[in-house]
Amino acid sequence: MSLTDDRCRLVLVLPDMDDLALRRRFTEEALRGGDVASVILPQYRLDDQSFQKHAEALVPVIQAAGAAALIAGDTRTAGRAKADGLHIDGNQAAVAEAVEKFTPKLIVGGGNAADRHHALEIGEAKPDYIFFGRLDGDIKPEAHPKNVALGEWWAAMIEIPCVVMGGSDPASALTVAESGAEFVALSRAVFDVPENAAQVVAAVNALLDEKAPRFEA
Repeated sequence: MSLTDDRCRLVLVLPDMDDLALRRRFTEEALRGGDVASVILPQYRLDDQSFQKHAEALVPVIQAAGAAALIAGDTRTAGRAKADGLHIDGNQAAVAEAVEKFTPKLIVGGGNAADRHHALEIGEAKPDYIFFGRLDGDIKPEAHPKNVALGEWWAAMIEIPCVVMGGSDPASALTVAESGAEFVALSRAVFDVPENAAQVVAAVNALLDEKAPRFEA
C-alpha cells in the first residue's frame, strides 16, 4: 500500500484518444496501479458532443478508483458529467471567474503560469491548486526545468498546492517530488504503452514512497 499522505502524489492527464472504449479500458488499467490523486480529462480534438460522451463514461471510472475527476476547460461538460472539478488552462481572469462561480462545489485549479509574476496573479484568485507546465508539455523524458523551478519556488512560500507537469519518463516524477511540489502530473510516461499503465503507476508510487521527500506536518 502506498503511504501518500505526506509526500508528492500522482495526477494523470488522459491521452488524446478518439476511441472511447479503449480510452476507458486504459484509464481503468492505469487506476488499478495504485494511488492517483486526480485525473485530468482534456477535450483535445473532440467536438463538444463527443467530449460530453467521453466525460460521462470516464468520470464514474475515475471516481470509483478514489481519484478526483477534473474536466479541462468545459464547465458545462463538468456539470453534466458530475465531475469533481475543473482544470482551467487560461489566464488569471479565467481562473478567478471559475473560482467565483464554482467553488466550493467543484475543485477549481490550473492556470497558465509561465513565470512567477503570473503565478502570483493566479494565486490571488485562491484556486485549489496551480499547475506549472502544459497538459501536453511532456515532450521530453525529463520534466521541464523551468516548471520544476517554479514548483520549488511556489511550494516553499505559498500554501496553495501546486502540480508540476512531469516528462515522458516515469522517473521524472521523482525530480518533481524533490522540488517540494505536492503533485506531479504524468501522461505519456503512463500511457505511451497503455497495456503497461498499471505497472507504471505502481512503479511511480513505489519510487515516491521510497525516495520522495516527506512534507513537514
